[in-house]
Amino acid sequence: MKMGHLTLFWGKNTEDIFPGWSGGSFCSYFFGLIWVFLLSFMVERLSHAKFIKQGTNHVVAGLLQTLMYATRVALAYLVMLAVMSFNVGVLLASVGGYAVGFLVYGSRVFRKADFIQYEESSDIPPLNC
Repeated sequence: MKMGHLTLFWGKNTEDIFPGWSGGSFCSYFFGLIWVFLLSFMVERLSHAKFIKQGTNHVVAGLLQTLMYATRVALAYLVMLAVMSFNVGVLLASVGGYAVGFLVYGSRVFRKADFIQYEESSDIPPLNC
């Protein structure tokens, strides 16, 4: 039984990003970091998404919200499992993906207009710790 790292480490020689991921080369490590970055970026995209149009059937809207919520939770758990590899590069890639995702979708930098007070900013509730 292989024991994983119990402290943070920096290095490309890891198979802990995802099971079976062939670590060892810089190229595979780099693509693993991009994958983690994109997963965390998509979590932020779903957290601030407004896909359901006004006037949509309540049952359809509820099913879409549930699907979006389940997808966001699944992606967030995948990011969490990748970070549990204790690789500093994976940690930085995940934090970077969340930060860039928030910058693009959640901050005021790219927003065309301010939200009306008490308006829901997304279709699903925000992530809570």
